[in-house]
Amino acid sequence: MIFENKLISGLFIKRYKRFFADVKINNKIVTTHCANSGSMMGLLNKNNKVWIMRSNNKKRKLKYTLQIIEDDGFAVGVNTHLTNKIVKDALEKNLIKDFSNKVKIKTEQVFGENTRFDFYLEDGKTKSFLEVKNVTLRRKPKIAEFPDSVTARGKKHLDELINATKKGFKSYLLFVIQREDCNKFEIAKDIDPEYSKALIMAIKHNVKILCYDCKFLSKGIVLNNKIKFQNNE
Repeated sequence: MIFENKLISGLFIKRYKRFFADVKINNKIVTTHCANSGSMMGLLNKNNKVWIMRSNNKKRKLKYTLQIIEDDGFAVGVNTHLTNKIVKDALEKNLIKDFSNKVKIKTEQVFGENTRFDFYLEDGKTKSFLEVKNVTLRRKPKIAEFPDSVTARGKKHLDELINATKKGFKSYLLFVIQREDCNKFEIAKDIDPEYSKALIMAIKHNVKILCYDCKFLSKGIVLNNKIKFQNNE
């Protein structure tokens, strides 16, 4: 996934009103769009190094978007709008070996009356739904966690992935760890016990869990290594 424009470095000042973040660049405060609805736990320390990017959309009120925050010297991708683009790029380049290199890809696929999955994948007779979640949380060395706040929407997606398996589809949940400093992944059940229970139920109904970290390049972000899912049931 290639950035549309060059990244600009700065220092994080504060986040407010959920989707606003002030960033200091060359002694000037710039208000940026924060495209992340999570708590971003552990990342919002004043003077953390960040990278923002100017949008090509001239109609936007906020001209910049917060893309990356540095945590303990490692880049963390916080723009959840890029997550599906990272995955689509990986699918097209056959970087996710769980799927065929001949798979047909459709995005934002409707399922049922009130659900839209991130991807629908078809390979011959195999029809699959793939839901994607962005991961930024790390509280323990080398261990990424999700979620960083209670997610009713995430639980709903798990319930619907189970429904898809009951109707003959294969169902996958892909956790995209937008960090390079983790080699394991687990569910933060102390943050959202109901989500943890729902995930355990989904696994019992043959929803497949995939975890990959990301590699940060000067021009973009790419899906990288498959990460071990540590299921502390």
